[in-house]
Amino acid sequence: MRDPADELRDIGAAGLRRGLRPLDSPAGPRVIRDGRELWNFASNDYLGLATHPEVAAAFREGIDRYGAGAAASRLVCGSLPPHHELEDAIAAAKKSEAALVFSSGFATSLGIIPAVVGKGDHVVIDKLAHACLVDASRLSGATIRVFPHNRMEKLASLLESIRSKDSSGRILVVTESVFSMDGDLCPLAETVDLTERHGALLLLDEAHGFGVLGDRGMGLAEREGLQERITFQMGTLSKAAGLSGGYVAASRDWIDLLVNRARSFIYSTAPPPALANAALSSLKIIRSEEGARLREDMRRNIALLGASPTPILPRVVGSNEDALAASSALADAGFLVPAIRFPTVPRGTARLRISVSAAHPPDAVLALAKALGE
Repeated sequence: MRDPADELRDIGAAGLRRGLRPLDSPAGPRVIRDGRELWNFASNDYLGLATHPEVAAAFREGIDRYGAGAAASRLVCGSLPPHHELEDAIAAAKKSEAALVFSSGFATSLGIIPAVVGKGDHVVIDKLAHACLVDASRLSGATIRVFPHNRMEKLASLLESIRSKDSSGRILVVTESVFSMDGDLCPLAETVDLTERHGALLLLDEAHGFGVLGDRGMGLAEREGLQERITFQMGTLSKAAGLSGGYVAASRDWIDLLVNRARSFIYSTAPPPALANAALSSLKIIRSEEGARLREDMRRNIALLGASPTPILPRVVGSNEDALAASSALADAGFLVPAIRFPTVPRGTARLRISVSAAHPPDAVLALAKALGE
């Protein structure tokens, strides 16, 4: 049996060892780490709602009214009013019949996919889909087929091949609206057309699209006018919403089935009701005129760094060592920009992942642009 110290040495030798580095401040647009103040370009708090006073006030109100925790799974005794109010609001915003909230985005995918497909079924998934979607697909026991990133002709051929051999089995297509390490978009209209043509289900993860895209911040599906044609609209409350948790919006029958089969929902204590109360406040801001102004501020800051449809701007370096060195040099210049390495991204594509927020002052973004150029 190998000692864990040996494994850690191997990880370190490959330039892949990671460790926790505590912050000495809240994770806002400016942070303190190791006694140094840094502009934070690592956060997914795209609209700055993690420190929004109305969201914080809603959190405090939720604690005052419902306490600090839910005490049990919602099927036991934890289904409190804020959970239902949040789900009703998400369903309305997503133009779906119902919604269900989970403790995290990872738990959401682990709940949905094995509840929907199993042995004898198929999952067809984009090669760059998030690890939670990959792990959930493996856990389901379904046959997994992978198509090259955003290659619609390959997706079409896979669907045609599967359906020609199985006329009635479930096929679940899994993709993201905004890919978390590249910041690019999926060709959603083509994906929807293909899934409908072959009688497949579609799970769209809007983790990095929620709050960011669409007139009212409901993601790429809203922007493209396709919300009502997507089987499962999944997302997270831990990015633009500034909190934590996950959700899925779908038909009432699908949501009721998940309540009965999604193990990460059934066997987990419910998210704190105060968190649900805060998320409801965050959702209202995202969909309001203030949310539209925050998205405009975010897009202004994105434009200062380059052309991108989203606030995720990768700078591919190549080797792990070079990515770490670039991140360290930026920290010396006053910027927190993480080095992203395998297995988060493919080997040989280590990168800096820059996340832009509406909360960043333009001067800080311009200073980062200058530091990147140097």
